[in-house]
Amino acid sequence: MNITIYDVAREANVSMATVSRVVNGNPNVKPATRKKVLEVISRLGYRPNAVARGLASKKTTTVGVIIPDISSPFFAELARGIEDIATMYKYNIILSNSDQNKDKELHLLNTMLGKQVDGIVFMSGNITKEHVEEFEKSPVPIVLAGSIEETGQVPSVNIDYEQGAYDAVSSFVEKGHKKIAFVIGPLHEPINEKKNLNGYKRALEEAGIEYNEELIVEGDYTYDSGIEAFEKLLELENKPTAIYVGSDEMALGVIHGAEDKGYQIPEDFEVISSDNTRLALMVRPQLTSVVQPLYDIGAVAMRLLTKLMNKEKVSEHTVILPHRIEQRRSTK
Repeated sequence: MNITIYDVAREANVSMATVSRVVNGNPNVKPATRKKVLEVISRLGYRPNAVARGLASKKTTTVGVIIPDISSPFFAELARGIEDIATMYKYNIILSNSDQNKDKELHLLNTMLGKQVDGIVFMSGNITKEHVEEFEKSPVPIVLAGSIEETGQVPSVNIDYEQGAYDAVSSFVEKGHKKIAFVIGPLHEPINEKKNLNGYKRALEEAGIEYNEELIVEGDYTYDSGIEAFEKLLELENKPTAIYVGSDEMALGVIHGAEDKGYQIPEDFEVISSDNTRLALMVRPQLTSVVQPLYDIGAVAMRLLTKLMNKEKVSEHTVILPHRIEQRRSTK
């Protein structure tokens, strides 16, 4: 039998309005009455209808999260930060995988809005003009996490990707490396990777090292693409002595690709990755990595969204969190 608010009110001998006030945490209820209503709710097993409550309050206490791939350690850690802060502020999460497909992302965005979510945390490798146009139409706030939108119109939380790449390459330069390769993510669209490449070039330029396009190898963030990238670097006449890799998963591929060919890390090639997910600790040698505070990016994005949803004052819509390099065994 489906227990309704009417059943609770009749059993507790109060009005349905009183039950509603108790359920919604309204302070204008006498303690004794609140206790009695809560006891009846517990005994009858009443579960408030979230949709009905949302229609009445114009809030569903639900947040949509659109994520490229929840199986990725990178996005899984981001999502954990989002969920923990959502729970703290009593929001429920609806999470959908977009497979980093633009059409699917835009479809999911409209699906989330159709479900009357109060706000959306959005993650994508590439924020296009079409994305921004849809964001501007949204009746609820949208915050980007780990994703860059060039105009700065959309609230976002990230690290300084250009500076992270610059710091990694500069650390190689300081050790005397002059042939530094970059295994980078897809360059045809993503803004993040363009910023990474800018940081790589800036570090070389400041060191007086000529930029060599042959040392740039594109991957797709996967393990297999890391192996393939290393094999391409081996084909070069002037092989690199150091390799900066745009993700931990690709870096695992680079390391294993090197070992399969009889090379040793870091003796033959020093390697630095970007992300610092748990994968960085699972490989041997453990990865020196540019630490992105992934959990914090997700948590801060969700906190920013709660402020926007509740129309609180927000001093900064574009949040840049600090990064650092964690030295491990893949470098000397």
